[in-house]
Amino acid sequence: MEHTATRARISGPLTVAIATPVTYCLYARKSTEEEDRQALSIESQVREMTDLAQKEGLNVVELKRESHSSKEVGQRAVYNEMLAEIRTGKYNGILTWAPDRLSRNAGDLGAVVDLLDSKHLVEIRTYTQKFTNNPNEKFMLMILGSQAKLENDQKVINVKRGLRARAEMGYRPGLAPTGYLNEKDRDKRCQMRVDPKRSIVVRQIFEKVGNEGWSGRQVYRWLKKIGFKARSGKPLVLGNIYLLIRNPFYYGEFEYPYGSGNWYQGKHDPIITKELFEKVQASIADHYIPKTESKEFAFTKLITCGYCGSGITADEKWKLLKGGGSARYVYYRCTRGKGVECANPPINEPQLIEALSALLDTVHIDELGMKARIEEELARYNKFRIGVLGASKKDRATDIDIRNYAKYLLKEGTLTEKRELLACLKSKLTLQDRCIGLV
Repeated sequence: MEHTATRARISGPLTVAIATPVTYCLYARKSTEEEDRQALSIESQVREMTDLAQKEGLNVVELKRESHSSKEVGQRAVYNEMLAEIRTGKYNGILTWAPDRLSRNAGDLGAVVDLLDSKHLVEIRTYTQKFTNNPNEKFMLMILGSQAKLENDQKVINVKRGLRARAEMGYRPGLAPTGYLNEKDRDKRCQMRVDPKRSIVVRQIFEKVGNEGWSGRQVYRWLKKIGFKARSGKPLVLGNIYLLIRNPFYYGEFEYPYGSGNWYQGKHDPIITKELFEKVQASIADHYIPKTESKEFAFTKLITCGYCGSGITADEKWKLLKGGGSARYVYYRCTRGKGVECANPPINEPQLIEALSALLDTVHIDELGMKARIEEELARYNKFRIGVLGASKKDRATDIDIRNYAKYLLKEGTLTEKRELLACLKSKLTLQDRCIGLV
């Protein structure tokens, strides 16, 4: 039987599909997670994947290294930069050791899959696998990424359980407070020993506050005089001192986690007695004057001290007038949070407003933000004039000088309007010797 070959006739031009050339970014990451401490280091990953690229003829045009945990979404600067460069077409492939180098959270994993779907990303190559815009390969990539996230979640649960167990044994997890040192031996994890140098000073701090009635500022000056420094090599600021003398850990008890209400009896050696600790708390209470009400001032939290860099707070004072009634005065001053001995003098609110008004001629204002506010005010003003005063629509106001409007808000605006105005300033403000400056 004679077989006749059949040929199909092709009409029109012949179209041949040409594969998109793949250029790769070699991405190597070493996280701070404990399970990765035994994994390949960054340089080992680079060496292994470079050898693979040479062996298989892969065109690597970029190399990125990163040492950051991948548990939090969008927190890796180098990783985000790589995704942005893929979207711009700088390269269209990723070369990395394993899928878990790319992501251990759903957000970052979804970003990679979206790049595959949009064809910005052609291929992801690991040491043993390859992932393209193929349903099965994308499904496998998502499974491996989800498995890495599951491992992270389980690790968090296991770590918390282990820390609770340590606390129940009498060992407080975390960094040792001033006066104690963490044991470095892994067999003594979470255990602390008394610091032979600083514990003596810590005990003296409690004694001076509890027995002699010293205030926190007196303790601060004394520590500064004797040159006392914490384990970090820095002196204790006033806030640290109050945290120290309120910490029950020094007489043997601790709360874990903080604010949970779960208290434990520690197995560490106490530096002071519980009786001395209670005397200190009573002494603090004698010096503490509770606020009768919460007050808000226009310019707090928006200006910093030009001397020490602390924030600027406000005090309200009332003065009885001879003819009856009272006058209210507001003074702005340094909080002294970073410098207890800060000599920056206070300034009253009218002087501060005048200084800010003079400064508005030199600072840069967020024109768009102020313009939107002005347009809103103009619309309301014109509506009032036309609807209430009977003005003609032809007489409506159409323009207001931004800087003059800003000065008006400083003097006549509400508290909220004044705060919104300063939020529009592009430059940061400082107060020094009753003068306002720019940073």
